[in-house]
Amino acid sequence: MTVLFEFLALWAAIWAITFTLYIGFGALFQWYAHRHPERRIQANRRGEKRKWKEIRQSAWSLTATCFCLAGGLFAQYKGWTLFAPLELSWWSVPLMFAVSIVAFDAWFYWGHRLMHWPPLYKHHQFHHRSVAPTVWSNYSDTIVDAFVMQSYYLWAPLILPIPPLVLVGHRLYDHFNGMIGHSGFEFAASKWTRIPSPMVCTLFHDQHHAHFKTNYANFFSFWDRVMGTLDKDYDTGVKRWIAEPEPRDDDASKTQPAAS
Repeated sequence: MTVLFEFLALWAAIWAITFTLYIGFGALFQWYAHRHPERRIQANRRGEKRKWKEIRQSAWSLTATCFCLAGGLFAQYKGWTLFAPLELSWWSVPLMFAVSIVAFDAWFYWGHRLMHWPPLYKHHQFHHRSVAPTVWSNYSDTIVDAFVMQSYYLWAPLILPIPPLVLVGHRLYDHFNGMIGHSGFEFAASKWTRIPSPMVCTLFHDQHHAHFKTNYANFFSFWDRVMGTLDKDYDTGVKRWIAEPEPRDDDASKTQPAAS
């Protein structure tokens, strides 16, 4: 029973910290973004009307996300992993952070495509009710969807020698990257977010919500480029944002019915 209580306490603490960061960062980003309406990607849509629905759903789905992280960290703490985590050093921290980021992006791409498979899409379609995503949309998932996409944090520590602090750092990076990526406001477009660079900006995931069948990855465009699922307008869209950021109609708004 002691082991169970230890795990439950860790799980609860991770959920409380994550949800607090979600609310705090979301409020701050929303305040800043709305002072720059010219940066809104889908100019004719307002996803903000789903804010409270998404916050309530996020509070629920985060239980699965935080369970996965708590499980991975707890397994490391108890020595239940295939390899012991590396000691923190000048080389192990950047190396394992890079390994973890690359591994997670591959996991996310293929898991995301799996959730778009018709037999499983019923678990993912709630997330796509936000055609114009906002900073609150990142965790607006079902429990099944959240577990599939975030279970990396549960299994990766079992087979990779990721130091616990590096795993937490990765999760924090994923948290803020995901919220910004769903924000619907473009502040990150640059030459580093289009070909030949694998990095992406907010437009990348916004196009996924608008077009549904493109841009499945998370941190990088690599898998989408290799598998032919990159949105045909992504690179040119980044160029437009670099050249002249201003309100514009997303192409999808001309073909999709008005939605949040």
